[in-house]
Amino acid sequence: MIESIWDQFLAIIKQEAGSRVVETWLKVIIFERWDAQKNVVYLRAPNTFVQQWVSNNYLPLMQFHLKRLFNVSDINIVFVEQENAHQKSESSTAVIPACRISEPSTAVVSANVLVPVEMKHTHNHIKQGYGFDTFVVGPSNSLAYAAAHAVTEKPGLLYNPLFLYGSSGLGKTHLLHAIGNRIKQLNSKAMVVYQSTDRFINEFINAIRFDHVHKFQNKYKSVDVLLIDDIQFLSHKEQTQEAFFHIFNILYEFRKQIVFSSDTEPKGIAGLAERLRSRLEWGLVADIQVPTIETKIAILKKKADLNNEHIDDKVAHFVASHATSNIRELEGALIRVSAFAKLTGQPITVEVAKRVLHGESPVPRHLINGEKIAKAVCSFYSYSVADVRSGKRNKDLALVRHIAMYFMKRFTDHSLQEIGNFWGRKDHSTVLHAINKVT
Repeated sequence: MIESIWDQFLAIIKQEAGSRVVETWLKVIIFERWDAQKNVVYLRAPNTFVQQWVSNNYLPLMQFHLKRLFNVSDINIVFVEQENAHQKSESSTAVIPACRISEPSTAVVSANVLVPVEMKHTHNHIKQGYGFDTFVVGPSNSLAYAAAHAVTEKPGLLYNPLFLYGSSGLGKTHLLHAIGNRIKQLNSKAMVVYQSTDRFINEFINAIRFDHVHKFQNKYKSVDVLLIDDIQFLSHKEQTQEAFFHIFNILYEFRKQIVFSSDTEPKGIAGLAERLRSRLEWGLVADIQVPTIETKIAILKKKADLNNEHIDDKVAHFVASHATSNIRELEGALIRVSAFAKLTGQPITVEVAKRVLHGESPVPRHLINGEKIAKAVCSFYSYSVADVRSGKRNKDLALVRHIAMYFMKRFTDHSLQEIGNFWGRKDHSTVLHAINKVT
């Protein structure tokens, strides 16, 4: 009876405040007991951090709905101290009942409980193939390159923090990995951590849920170099910003090197606490612009050399002129031309590049439509169009759907939204992601 009331309460909060609030904060709260004589609800939080956050942010909301559910005019909410909770149960607060949370990727299921896996220091996310020697420097990125190289010579002392920003696919991530690789070469004992902001947020949420906040904090406070990619995704993540703010202060105070990347400058990131925004601007802010045609040609030549291939200046100029948005598009164009030439046994010429990049088709464009493409692609992979349109999250079905979206955009005049509607009212950003992924 009482537990069902708590479940009803969680369902109400999910509708009113959103599933993120419930999944992150309230599902880890354990309902201890209800004192009907004193109108007191006793709850237990996995740690002090969660208790304080819930009390400061959701206590009035909890009181309002619990009063109605328990049918009382007034109610008090009391959090049980961890010491008392230990006396009532042999399990520690780090072990959370499986019925209270969904199984995360960082947990092991055993005896009906979820035991969090211990966090470990790691720099394994750094890609070994990304170095300064493979980064092509031009007028559009020379400042960012010079600053990135400089911080490897004097980590924590020069340009700290370093903030690199620019549009997607221009080389920001390459420079972050290059910094990490270079510092590891100079000092193999240095603790270098590269982390995407998405992973940082998920790691923080799991740390809260499994009472590993102290391990989470210790992990990042003990690093020598912290490389954070796509910091703009901290936007509107208030609790994660708070945690990161304190980590930043500790690292900065002890002169540990911090490097950020973003798709916009610090003042352009909406939903960022002002005190955190100011710290992002403390060091050097360097932008990366779209490369010039000369830099694009140099990049193509470098990529071809790394792949033991040769392209002449005319082909490089044509491909560079065709790919206008970013370096990823440039590399993708080179890969398509090179692959087509190999598969057909032809040399890489301007004519071959034109055929591949202009999407010339033996079938007149007006005879191709989205439905025909869908049927052809689904038939090739032995699926029905209905299965692929169902929106199931099966990886194989998703791949087929992405490939069909790519061909529909390439060989028809359909807009992204029209393609999305065909595949079950998918958002245009989903279609764009699919096209970029297949490309």
